[in-house]
Amino acid sequence: MTEPASLKVAVLQATGVVGDAPRNLATVEEFARRAVERGARLLVTPELFVSGYDPTAVADDDGALHRERLAGIARSAGVALVASTVDHEDGKRFISASLLDRHGRELTRYHKAHLFGAAENTLFTPGRRPPQVVALHGVPVALGICFDVEFPEFTRAVARSGAELLCVPTAVPLRPPVDGRPAPFDTRLVPSMVVPTRALESQLFIAYAGHAGPSFCGLSCISDPYGRRVAAGETGEELVVADVSRRVLRAARRDTGYLALRG
Repeated sequence: MTEPASLKVAVLQATGVVGDAPRNLATVEEFARRAVERGARLLVTPELFVSGYDPTAVADDDGALHRERLAGIARSAGVALVASTVDHEDGKRFISASLLDRHGRELTRYHKAHLFGAAENTLFTPGRRPPQVVALHGVPVALGICFDVEFPEFTRAVARSGAELLCVPTAVPLRPPVDGRPAPFDTRLVPSMVVPTRALESQLFIAYAGHAGPSFCGLSCISDPYGRRVAAGETGEELVVADVSRRVLRAARRDTGYLALRG
């Protein structure tokens, strides 16, 4: 009997340098080759990595040119790539994510629906179209971006649409102290607690790729449908790699039934 398909996924944790696209693209290229060396067939990169995450500074960046360069990296390294870029469409700006196959072909592009903070909401338009589900090496994949995954309704809708792997480029800044005390909300809880909870309650894998410290929280991870962070980073620049196994997904869906019972 043929074993259900699995997909080895790599997540890049690094910090894009604002205003230095050539340097950031070189980082993607280096880690794409490292990912292939470790057997990965998909590399997920952080939110607005090529531009660097600073909505005010990068809203007018040429996302089309960045996607062209990223497609070249995918072709050269021979690995599928999830990358987030600025997208200008019909006079509007969007924060987008693209899934490129190993030949550099764009399989789908998604616009971030849940914008975070004053800068994003002032400069960008929220996406209105739900993520598409596309097959990559036999695994149904969908895209989200950062704040999207913090809403259980978003992740559940993705799972109901047939996705088994949700890829999430993200940028989660650490919050500064308030009156000399730690901020009431520790943003490190998002990758350490919220993301695995979303994977558990919606019964799918999540590959969550964030910027590294010291300004961002890091802790990028791949979480499975049992709510386990099967691979996770710390705070520095690194590559996080794990298998997305459809056998594990089917077992988890049998064991808990969250998706089937609530739909």
